[in-house]
Amino acid sequence: MQKEKIIYLLFILVIAGLVLLQFSNQNDNKFVLASEKAISSVVTIYTTNTSNSIKNSYQRSRYANTKNIGSGVVISQEGHIVTNSHLLIPNGEIIIGHKNGEMSEGILVGKDDDSDIAVIKTDVEFPMLPIEVGNSSDVRIGDKVLAIGNPYNIGLSVTSGIISATGRDYGNPYLELIQTDAAINPGNSGGALINEEGYLVGINTKIYSQSGSYEGLGFAIPSEKVFQAASELIKYGKVRNAWIGNFRVRPTRLSNNNQSLALEIIEIGETGPLIEAGVVKGDLITSINGGTGSWNNLTQALKLAFPGDIINLEILNSDNPKKLLLTIKTQPIN
Repeated sequence: MQKEKIIYLLFILVIAGLVLLQFSNQNDNKFVLASEKAISSVVTIYTTNTSNSIKNSYQRSRYANTKNIGSGVVISQEGHIVTNSHLLIPNGEIIIGHKNGEMSEGILVGKDDDSDIAVIKTDVEFPMLPIEVGNSSDVRIGDKVLAIGNPYNIGLSVTSGIISATGRDYGNPYLELIQTDAAINPGNSGGALINEEGYLVGINTKIYSQSGSYEGLGFAIPSEKVFQAASELIKYGKVRNAWIGNFRVRPTRLSNNNQSLALEIIEIGETGPLIEAGVVKGDLITSINGGTGSWNNLTQALKLAFPGDIINLEILNSDNPKKLLLTIKTQPIN
């Protein structure tokens, strides 16, 4: 009887092991299919410059003989490619390296430094495969993702990881980032962050690292923001962002009421509706459109607004509250 129990338990363990092995193989195969689906839509971006093409003396001294290498993602059959604006050099030449080994010239359609998005267009005689786009609002912490790009110009590579966090803002109310631990190194900028189904959920933009190389802190621009900016750049050559000034904030609570949320202005630019209304560094935003002075309320208000709309802010300055009705403006072109 004891022998039969042992045989039965061994049988159960074998079956469980086979099920786990099959499940693991299915997951591995899922990543393979996702990589194959997206990698043909990722290109390498080479930007170069020479002193002869730069008229401004400051730019000439900074960018002469500079060469940047990054990645880009095809978003249309007409040859539109989205990448990071920080890869581009003023008046520089743009060369696109395709997966099939072909090279082509790229023309800048437009760029937006605040979102770090640029759109390039290239004309080629072979079909270009646009990437399929997912909904970045659906990504959750713990979701598995793949980063595709050309790190250190060694060729297109795929690395895996998870979504470590969403809504990383660093005080910038106009841009929130996705955080991932998928390996992102120099050259991956502008490349694709895809989900398990091979759909684009972000454009890789930067890393936080003391060494300058991968340390598990990579960041991507959500696909919704990418395509919002890209469509504006293609249509207008610029991004018509809702804008009330260049500023950064940090969450705090009112000293007289620990339950009341507020946003302290820690940096503020020299122009814009906030400055025109007399707002200064150190002021507290205590209410946004009738709601609390929370980060979510601020980002939602700016996300849903268009130039010409009104945003209602309550500001506390040296214990003197004031209500402001600010007219949303179009962000100036850099």
